[in-house]
Amino acid sequence: MKSKADIGVVGLAVMGENLILNMESKGFTVACTNRTVAKVDAFINGRGQGKHLIGCRSPAELVAALARPRKILMMIRAGRAVDDLIGELSPLLEPGDVLIDGGNSHFPDTICRCDGAARRGLLYVGAGVSGGEEGALKGPSIMPGGHAEAWPHLKPIFQAIAAQVDGLPCCEWLGPDGAGHFVKMVHNGIEYGDMQLIAEAYHLMSQGLGLAPAEMAAVFKKWNAGPLDSYLIEITAAILAKTDDETGQPMVDVILDAAGQKGTGKWTSQAGLDLGVGIPQIAEAVFARCLSAIKDERVAAAHKLAGPAAKFAGDRVTFLADLEQAVYAAKICSYAQGFQLLRAASAEHQWNLNFGDIALLWRGGCIIRARFLGQIKAAFDADPALANLLLAPYFQKVAADAQDAWRRTVKNAVDLGIPLPAISTALGYYDSYRCARLPANLLQAQRDYFGAHTYERIDKPRGQFFHTNWTGQGGATASSTYGA
Repeated sequence: MKSKADIGVVGLAVMGENLILNMESKGFTVACTNRTVAKVDAFINGRGQGKHLIGCRSPAELVAALARPRKILMMIRAGRAVDDLIGELSPLLEPGDVLIDGGNSHFPDTICRCDGAARRGLLYVGAGVSGGEEGALKGPSIMPGGHAEAWPHLKPIFQAIAAQVDGLPCCEWLGPDGAGHFVKMVHNGIEYGDMQLIAEAYHLMSQGLGLAPAEMAAVFKKWNAGPLDSYLIEITAAILAKTDDETGQPMVDVILDAAGQKGTGKWTSQAGLDLGVGIPQIAEAVFARCLSAIKDERVAAAHKLAGPAAKFAGDRVTFLADLEQAVYAAKICSYAQGFQLLRAASAEHQWNLNFGDIALLWRGGCIIRARFLGQIKAAFDADPALANLLLAPYFQKVAADAQDAWRRTVKNAVDLGIPLPAISTALGYYDSYRCARLPANLLQAQRDYFGAHTYERIDKPRGQFFHTNWTGQGGATASSTYGA
């Protein structure tokens, strides 16, 4: 074993442990430590026994165990804990050493930390890591950004441990300061949308058709052999086929319908609002989790609020074929919204993101990996300035072919009183985006009527604003025009 480690890791929770074992399996010597020192001993003498690992009992010991330039990957809870650890490590490090945050930190925090590290002469990287426990061990998707000078030191390690698709690592440098963590945040926002679409399909099959979990598992397994081939569809089939050891019931039926969240979907939705980008489907997926959390209120409301008593009496095969197309079209809208947000952030922060490369990073290892990411890569290769994925020829055709089935699915759900917030919002997004004239002209008239907020005219150049004295009692004074 080398006398000095190639990289150090702070944090021995599930992701930290598995990334360490992944790096060691690729020939790297790894030093590791944890706030609770007993975890270090348990890991070194357990899963790490006999491997090229150096257990350290303090940050100082970790720093001393590393080859220069020192590279330290922090796999700890986002927020203040990261700042506290940076404060503890920084005095022990030298100019040119590299700190990497591999957690789900909010990208503005990463921007600030990059600035702070630079003042100390240190290099800082915010690296989004996706793939969960299995991905961390066998090959995750890694999304690094920050100080570009750090990349040559990290590239051999990160690209070696990342998932590989067609001989290419699902890891590439993304851009300065918060670029890596922003891309990971958007990944998670799309993940929220994907999961909600699948949950709605399950709900419609369960409550609308009365299918048993085993029957739904077979449907999702069939879908996974077609265009919807993806990690989340795959694991949904496995989940629905699982039986609870205690009760013998389908596992999904004994799980409470109250979803948790850790904030990345909310951050993505907030970023859409901050940048003025319409991502209603991702936001709707966040709100759906919020509604699921008020379980007691929903149970009470179920006894008081009326809804349709209709039962589906049509052809099940057609119903399921329509639903498959609706999920696929809505899935495309979710990714389209995510890439719209990436484009706006890239321009705002001057990150110069490569959207085709981002699609490649997500083809393997990560939670939203899916067959059609290759089509997204091809779309941006053909037109790097593509305004919206829906405008690419492949996705135009998919949406057109799916449109009738998509609308029938939403209509069926409305008739049955089964909520499809994400699937129906996706259809609303599609219809809004293809609408040459929206009713925002009336909104502007209302705003000008009650607040003199002005409006633009269709017969005048853009950028010229006008005010009407609607009541005959107002004056000519208008409010200034600005974005909030």
